[in-house]
Parts: sequence; structure tokens; C-alpha cells
Amino acid sequence: MTQSEDTQRISTLTPLAQVLARVEALAQPAAPREAAVADAEGRVLAADAVVTAPRPAAPVALIDGWAVRADAIADARPYAPVLFAAAPAWVEAGAALPRDADAVLPPDAVTINAGGAEVHAAATAGDGVLGAGADALPEYPLRRAGERLRAADVAALQAAGITRVRVREPRVRVVSTAGAETDAVALAISRAASAHGIVVIFVRALERALADEQTDIVITIGGTGAGRNDDSVAMLRRIGRVDIHGFGITPGESAALGTAKGHPVLMLPARLDAAMAAFLIVGDALLRRLTGALTSKPAMPVTLARKINSTIGLAELVPVRRVADGVEPLGSGHWPAQALTRADGWVLVPPDSEGFAAGTQLEMRAFA
Repeated sequence: MTQSEDTQRISTLTPLAQVLARVEALAQPAAPREAAVADAEGRVLAADAVVTAPRPAAPVALIDGWAVRADAIADARPYAPVLFAAAPAWVEAGAALPRDADAVLPPDAVTINAGGAEVHAAATAGDGVLGAGADALPEYPLRRAGERLRAADVAALQAAGITRVRVREPRVRVVSTAGAETDAVALAISRAASAHGIVVIFVRALERALADEQTDIVITIGGTGAGRNDDSVAMLRRIGRVDIHGFGITPGESAALGTAKGHPVLMLPARLDAAMAAFLIVGDALLRRLTGALTSKPAMPVTLARKINSTIGLAELVPVRRVADGVEPLGSGHWPAQALTRADGWVLVPPDSEGFAAGTQLEMRAFA
């Protein structure tokens, strides 16, 4: 074969909007499964997390102390205590209140003596008390489908008595196509993908990964360009289907998108900055679609301290770092290693923009 016949060619760059529209068509939410709450941190819920009955079922003490009726001690003062013939009931934090109590006083608010008890402080009904249903009610989900479970969410669900939840946990194969040359980039992408709450399987056999029917998505690193040894896209064309080769983004122009054995395939360039850029936009959209996540990671509002110049027609990811008066760009087109290691996040320049002037308000997103 001649070199032109054996070389992968990109005939045109597909606008980012069309790439993302294709993502919506190719990727469907993964089948949900049941998981123990303790093992579900970082996963995306497939169904609302709800209690079956009010929690707590009855008022409980929020603090260790004395259970009292607030109206019985309304006039209590340090120098004019209210006297009781017997000490109020003592309760531990988390214990149910006696039926005739509606407040809990701290330990030092009551003095016990031979004649009974002296209460030195007043209280309002509800002080030191967690009311019935205050933690959770069946009609109000603690966490909704499409939301990710954070560490605090896991603890809260367990405290409310929820032990199992339904989650979406896609299986993703990340393929390093050129061994040591692409392993570091593939590992970086694997870690970024893991942050979406998915199962990542790191492999080196591209053809086997594309033919695997027990996966939800394949993400490959390397072999997407026009080099003599680049053949990833050609292999996908043989085994499955190439929908798009050439994204209208920079860096990351040679990325590709398609399907094999019924699952989407995202092919990323071998160069670190190009792979990261394509993954941060298109990979993020694919994984959000597969997990059913409602939103991507939150953005931070920032002020641009130095202008960004960009080329109309391509969406551009620009790494930025924080400075005294906002953020400044660290690279354009290609991101040198020092730009990545110094960056606090990135901003997106849309394809119809020539860039942004200093002082523009932007949204910065963190690198995965």
C-alpha cells in the first residue's frame, strides 16, 4: 500500500456542538445495580435515596443533659433558680426524650442537692432536641437520582438508617495503545475517569478491548493521528464504526468517536495535553451520560487578569493559574508540561470567539 493509503487522514474537524450531540445519541445510562451505602461513595444514584419512615421516629436529645419541660423553668435564673423536689431525668445524646419533656439543659444548668435540684437556666421548647422527622422524611429524598454520593452523604444516609442504594457504575476500559509511550497518559485519564464513580479497567490490547461486549465504554490513548504507526481509528473502523474523526477543539483535534459491540468508543491522542483536553470536554460528557449524572463538576467564577487570544472556528481549552488579581492563561494551542503543573484549572473559549479581554468574568473548572 502507498503511504497515503496506509495513513489515517482527518478530512475535516467536526464542530464541538456536533460532537456533543453525537455523544448524546451514542451513550445511554448504564444499567443500575444495588450497592451497600458504605461502598457507594463517589457513585451516582440511579434512584432517590429515601427513608421509609420519619427519622427520628420520636424527639431525641441532641446533647447530654437534663430533660425538662420548658414552661416549668421559664423563670429560672442563675441567682433565682427554680427548685425541683427531684432531679430531672438525665438523657444521653441520641436518646429518646421522656414523654413529658420538650427541652434538654446542659449538665451545668442543674445542681443536685439534698433537697432535690436547682435549675439555673431557662429553656425554650426544642432546645437541645432533634424533633421527630427532623433528620429525614419519606417525602423528601436525602439525595436524588443523578446526584453523586459524597463522603458526608454516605454518613448521613447511614445515620438515617439507609443501608442500600441503587447506583449506576459503568465499566470503562482504558487502553494504552503504545505501551510505555502512552502508559503515563492512559493512567492519568484512568484516574480522571475514576473520579466519575465508575469501574476502570486498564488494558493494552486495543483489538480485544474493542471486541469486548462486557463493557460500557472504551477509551483509548494514542494512534489517532496521521503517523505511519497510527492505526487506532482504522482498527475501530474494521471492528465497529467511526462516527467522527477530528474534533473542532484545540488541543485534541485528532480525537475520534465511534462505537464497537454496541458501546461508545472515545479515542484520544497520545499527547498529554491533547488527551486531557478532549477527555475534559467529550469524555466528561460521555461519562456523565453513562452514569446519569445531572451535572458536571462545579465551576468557579474568576476574573481574567491577562487577555486570551484564540482562533475562531475551534473551541479552545486554556490552562490558567491564580494570581493576585484573578487568573492568567498559561498556554495556547499546546500546553507545555510546566503549564499543566502550574495550572489551577482551565477555561473554555467557544469556537465563535477570538478570546477574552482582561477583566472578563469566566468560569474556571479544575483538572480531574
